[in-house]
Amino acid sequence: MSKVWFVTGSSRGLGREFVEAALLRGDRVAATARGSKGFADLIDAYGDAVLPLEMDVTDKDAVFAAVARAKEHFGRIDVVVNNAGYAMIGAVEELSEQELRDQVETNVFGAVWVLQAVLPHLREQGGGHIFQLSSAAGLIAVPLGGAYNLSKWALEGLNEALAQEVAEFGIKVTIIEPGGYATRDGKNPDPMNNGHMAERHPAYDGLRERLSKFAVGQPAGNPAAAAAALLKLADMDEPPVRILFGTGFYPMIQKAYAARLQTWEDWQGLSLEAQG
Repeated sequence: MSKVWFVTGSSRGLGREFVEAALLRGDRVAATARGSKGFADLIDAYGDAVLPLEMDVTDKDAVFAAVARAKEHFGRIDVVVNNAGYAMIGAVEELSEQELRDQVETNVFGAVWVLQAVLPHLREQGGGHIFQLSSAAGLIAVPLGGAYNLSKWALEGLNEALAQEVAEFGIKVTIIEPGGYATRDGKNPDPMNNGHMAERHPAYDGLRERLSKFAVGQPAGNPAAAAAALLKLADMDEPPVRILFGTGFYPMIQKAYAARLQTWEDWQGLSLEAQG
């Protein structure tokens, strides 16, 4: 059976790839973005199968209205892709209060509003699948990515809890952790290459230069392959709660997690002292 999708941040990048892949195979999609003018070609190609919705995820009322409109238009929502977000790049010392608040407002609260809007519908119909786009930066922290890490680590914990809360209602949750992808609009969602930049402090110029050299060697994934993988996950009866998209960061993640376990093991003595 064809599925009905609700996709945020779908005007470009991976979100756009997900929308087009779903439509191409005969599914129907409510495609949301802050501006809905970029969907004219999809409307021409797919007609009523695509519902473009103008929506800013930071506007809670607008999110609830868009979800209600999608449910009214299609009669149900089967797959939710929480994709909207951006990266704020800068050393912790460089970040302004407003930059931090804006990062969390979009990446975290925006995702929460979508979840709270769709969950009553998914529970009522007895199932659905929620995809949360996280990042490799939701698993390991990188210098100059503190604000972005903050938002993605929060989403990891939020959705892991959500998966356990809604399993009894037949609702599945999958956290997707992509590496970098070279999308058709020329944007590589590697946050260290294409993010909003805080005002630079010269004390961190050397660090920036070293990280820039490292980023050049990172492989860029094929966004069409990511979309195909997402479709496979959407059709699974028992999908994973977490999955990496791309393998470029996998060795770094393995090393980081091994180091955490070893650190906790090495400091067991002091841990026991702290227990009293």
